[in-house]
Amino acid sequence: MQDNSSSDDRVHDILETGPLQVNCQIIGSRSSGEAVLIDPGGDEERVLKHLAGRRLKPVAIVNTHGHFDHIGAVAAIKEATGCPFLLHADDAAIVQAAPEHAATWGLPFGEPPVIDRTIEDGETLSFNGLSLEVIHTPGHTPGGVCLLWDGCHVAVGDTLFAGSIGRTDLPGGNHNQLISSIRDRLLPLPDDTRCHPGHGPSTSVGKERRANPYLR
Repeated sequence: MQDNSSSDDRVHDILETGPLQVNCQIIGSRSSGEAVLIDPGGDEERVLKHLAGRRLKPVAIVNTHGHFDHIGAVAAIKEATGCPFLLHADDAAIVQAAPEHAATWGLPFGEPPVIDRTIEDGETLSFNGLSLEVIHTPGHTPGGVCLLWDGCHVAVGDTLFAGSIGRTDLPGGNHNQLISSIRDRLLPLPDDTRCHPGHGPSTSVGKERRANPYLR
C-alpha cells in the first residue's frame, strides 16, 4: 500500500488489487470522512476493510476505463456501500464484454456492474472535500479518462506508465490516438504533476516527457 497524501486533510492510498494487480486508488478527505475509489480491480473485502480502518465512507467509484481487471470489485463494493459507479459512456460496451475478456485470460468474472452515471471530458466531479477533473484520453480504450485533483495529482489509468504507455492491441485500442491523448492532454500539465498509473509505480509528467521512449 502506498500513501501519497499531499496535505493534512487529503488521503491518497494505492492498493494493488485483483489478479492483475491493478492500482485501486482511494482519494478522500479526513475532515469530511468521504472518499472516492478509482479502479477497484478486485479484493473488495480488503478494500472495504482499508476504508473502515481509515474511517472513510466511499461515495463514488470512478473508473479510468472499463477493462475487466479494473472493474473486478465494482459490483461488490456497490452492493456493500450503495455508492454509484461512474464511467465514460464510450466504455460501456467494454464493461459488458468483461466476462468474455476475462475468460481469454483464464479468469472468472460475474455479471458486469451497472453504470449509474456517465462522465464527460472537461467535467468536474465534486464531492465533499474533493474535486476531480475529467480528461478524456482515448487510445487504450475509446472511453479512457484521466482524473486530475488538487492541481498536482492525476490518475492516468492505463494511458501512461512509468517509462511506457498503455497497450493498444485490445478491442477499441488505437496507438496513434493514445499518443495524441498523452501529448495533447497530459504533457501540457506542469512537470511536477504526479501521475498515478493503473499498474506499477507512480511517476511525473516531467519525467515522462524527458525519458519515456514512446514519447520521443
